[in-house]
Amino acid sequence: MGETKSRVLVIGATGRLGHYLTRFSIQSGHPTFALIRGSTFSDPSKSLKLESLSSTGVTLLKGSLEDEASLEEAVTKVDVVISAIPSKHGLDQKLLINVMKRAGSIKRFIPAEYGADPDKTQVSGIDHGFYSKKSEIRRFIESSGIPYTYICCGLFMRILLPSLVQPGFQSPPMDNVTVFGDGNVKAVFVNEVDAAAFTIKTIDDPRTLNKTLYLRPHGNVCSMNDLVELWEGKIEKKLVKNFVTESQLLEKIKETPYPDDMDMVFIYSVFIKGDHTYFDIDESCGGVNGTELYPDVKYMTVSEFLDTLL
Repeated sequence: MGETKSRVLVIGATGRLGHYLTRFSIQSGHPTFALIRGSTFSDPSKSLKLESLSSTGVTLLKGSLEDEASLEEAVTKVDVVISAIPSKHGLDQKLLINVMKRAGSIKRFIPAEYGADPDKTQVSGIDHGFYSKKSEIRRFIESSGIPYTYICCGLFMRILLPSLVQPGFQSPPMDNVTVFGDGNVKAVFVNEVDAAAFTIKTIDDPRTLNKTLYLRPHGNVCSMNDLVELWEGKIEKKLVKNFVTESQLLEKIKETPYPDDMDMVFIYSVFIKGDHTYFDIDESCGGVNGTELYPDVKYMTVSEFLDTLL
C-alpha cells in the first residue's frame, strides 16, 4: 500500500487553469473535488464543462466563496485547497481562509496567484492594486497559520506572446517590431497547462511547504531581443526595431484608461523593471525552483509556442 494521496478541492475549476488543475490532480491519483456555483449547474453553456469534469472522476460540490456553509462542508472533505479564481476576485478568498483556519484540518492552501511574485513587483503606483491585493491575501494566510504554497510562474504564454509583446495586436509582427526599454531584460513565460502540472506536484511535497515555488524553465526566460531573434529565425526575415523608452511607456500608461493600460503595466513590470528575474531564487526569500525540484515535468518552450503562430 503506497502512501495515501491528499484529497484536493479546486475552486475555479470551470476556468481554463482550474480545468487543467483538476485534470492533473485526478491523473496523479488525488481524490478531487470542485466547488461549483449553483448557477453554473443550470447554465447550458457550462454543462459540457461540468460533464467533462465529472466524467474524469471529479466530485462536484455545490457552493461558492460567498456561501460560508458550503465552504465549511467542502473543507471537511479535503486536505488541500487550490484556488484558481480570476485575479479581480482575489480578495474573495478571505472567507474561505477564515473557514480553513477554523477547521484546522487543511494541510495546504494554494491561493490564486500563478503570475509574478506580488511581494517583489515594482509597479505599485500604476497597477490599480493588482499586486497589493495578492500580497494582502498572502499576509492574511500567514497570519491565519494555514500551511501554504505560493506559485509564481511569470506570464502565461497566451497573454502577451501571441503578438510577440505588441500591445493592441493579435498576431506577431512581420515587418516592424516595438521593443520596450533596451530589450535585454528577461521575463518568464509558462504555458498554463504546464503551470497546472507543476502546481499539482507541490501539494504533497514537504520541500514546498510554506514556500514560494518559482518557475524559470530553461528556454522560457527571454528578453524582448531574444523573442525578436527567435521569431526572425522562424520567419527567415529581419524585423525593423522601434525602441520605446521607459519614460515613453510610462507616459502611454498614464494616458490609457484602465483596464486597457494593464498589458502595458505588465510589459513595464517584466521587460523594464525585470520583476520576474531581478532576484535569485533561494532560501532567504523562501523560494524554491520548480524545474529543479521536478525535472520530470515536460513543458512547452517559448520557441515551441512561437512555432504555433507560424
